[in-house]
Amino acid sequence: MFSKYLKKISILKKFLFINFIIFTIIGLFTFIYLSNVQPNLIKKKSIKHINVINNTINTLIRLDIKFDVYDIRKFLFSTRFIFQNLDRVIFFDNNLNLIGDTDTLDLDPRSFSTRLDEIEFESLNNDEENQNDENENLSLVETKSLSFENILNEYLNSDEYGNSYTFTQEDLNQFKLITIRNVIKDGSNVGFIAITENAIEIRTATNERKAFVIRTAIAVGFVILIFSFVLSRYFIKPIQNLVSYTKVIKEKSQTKTNIESLKGRNDELGLLSNSLDDMTNELQKRVAHAENFSTDLVHEIRNPLASLKSASEILQDTDNSEQRIKLLNILSHDVLRIERLITDYSQMLKDEVALSKEKMKEINIEPIIKSVVDDYNNIQKVKKNIKINYENDDKKKYIIKGIENRIEQIIANLLDNSISFCKEGGNIFVNVATTLDKFVIVKVTDEGQGFKEKDTAKIFKRFYSNRPDKFGEHSGLGLNIVKNLVDLHEGKILASNRLDRDGAIVEIRFPSV
Repeated sequence: MFSKYLKKISILKKFLFINFIIFTIIGLFTFIYLSNVQPNLIKKKSIKHINVINNTINTLIRLDIKFDVYDIRKFLFSTRFIFQNLDRVIFFDNNLNLIGDTDTLDLDPRSFSTRLDEIEFESLNNDEENQNDENENLSLVETKSLSFENILNEYLNSDEYGNSYTFTQEDLNQFKLITIRNVIKDGSNVGFIAITENAIEIRTATNERKAFVIRTAIAVGFVILIFSFVLSRYFIKPIQNLVSYTKVIKEKSQTKTNIESLKGRNDELGLLSNSLDDMTNELQKRVAHAENFSTDLVHEIRNPLASLKSASEILQDTDNSEQRIKLLNILSHDVLRIERLITDYSQMLKDEVALSKEKMKEINIEPIIKSVVDDYNNIQKVKKNIKINYENDDKKKYIIKGIENRIEQIIANLLDNSISFCKEGGNIFVNVATTLDKFVIVKVTDEGQGFKEKDTAKIFKRFYSNRPDKFGEHSGLGLNIVKNLVDLHEGKILASNRLDRDGAIVEIRFPSV
């Protein structure tokens, strides 16, 4: 279901959706982490409190100190250095009465002296000034202890009674940790010890982590937003333009596309746009070529078909044997012509398919041309006693970028054409040379009747043939195939008549490597 949904949405939506999923997962783990930050910090503090409480209880029991105001105050005064790193340590008796508080050490150390302790229990007729100071200290301590009443009652009623228990109190300026434990001596509960500490650093650390996570989330979201914009502006939109371009080509619409702007890019999308446009143009050329070729083929076949139809109709109505033989010859000639056209057309299509699969490479065309010339000089190939002469300008190599068997086909088609025009015992000259402007020139010169056309470019057109005496014996595709193969090799082909005598010259210029 999930994969099907992703397949239906755009790349940008996929990107945003996947980022949303990842962001949600990271956010979930972050939330869990932040939820555990404060408890972990509180736990570390409470462990410290518990250790102090346990050590204090062990000391009280070991020294056999009673849980009353007198002994506890003496104990606090004698051991106050133990509690220097704690904010406050408070002692309560079994009835939840305050009997000791380290805060009084800061108020008036004299209150813990033996003299002041004695004064506290003497009559009210003693020194009034000292008594007032003592009452002031006790009043302040009792005021501070009022907030512990609910906490002590909650501790007494909780499942943690008998173990150390940590509470938290939080307001605008404070974050207090309060750890309480009851004191058991000789199997009975004698009182309670509470440690309070203003652990504002816990809230500060938690807030810092939350602020860091929020800042990070905003930064990541901002980066994703920028990246989404860049992805949409410079990648998704160009791809959509390419899709629109392919749709326009498919539907043969006249709608203009902005692929030219994409082709100007120097990145992979620019290369893709150029390749796609070149491929499209090449396919359009091939389609147009196939359509034109089919149209020309139909036109060429229509003539012999019309001749066949006329001859067959006349054949049915004549009884003259000579005329019937002549009509049968016409029928046979037209059938052979149609067969030749279809055969040559089929071969041409096969050649075009093969060309699309063949790759250009650097080749020396001299041995290729010499091999074709030697084959045609063989008596099995040449039946008119025509000699084919090979010449060059004494260069060792004639390197071009091409396809070996297509070079053979070019030379063979030109020799076939020259042989068909030459008289028996004639000569054909094949010459290979190089030029200063880095071209390899191949010339095929014959001693035939030459070209009758003033515009010799016509001879390379498809199905063109100017042979009145041999009408129907040639399909008119030979030189057209040569022209197409020369164009494939980025060369040029020209035809002209000889100036010194009758004959024709066909010259091909291949770019040299």
